[in-house]
Amino acid sequence: MEKVRIDKYLWSIRIFKTRSISAEACTRDKVELNGQLVKPARSIKESDIIKIRFGPFLRSFKVLQPVQRRQPAKLVAEFALELTSEEEIAKMKAHAAARAAWRTPGLGRPTKKERRDLDDFLTFDDW
Repeated sequence: MEKVRIDKYLWSIRIFKTRSISAEACTRDKVELNGQLVKPARSIKESDIIKIRFGPFLRSFKVLQPVQRRQPAKLVAEFALELTSEEEIAKMKAHAAARAAWRTPGLGRPTKKERRDLDDFLTFDDW
């Protein structure tokens, strides 16, 4: 079985957009592997449980198969199983709806004041 770094795995299954963002999440103590906070270089194996904190939300995944290369979105389900509770998913959807309702689409680029107000509305305390 091949060894895969956790930051590389999270990037390859499209949890994070870039590998550097994935590594930063690990160093900021946002990622747990089997209940322990991990550094970016930690290796993962099959059937490990990964928990990731995104602001007030907690997403959980089970490693089905370690993979190093970035996968197409259609194939991600073969490598990771999402264990996030329905309650957390509902909270994330409610937050996304509130964010979309903040400003009417099609009004163009927000002004500096609107941008600050939006940032204040959407900011997470711990990220």
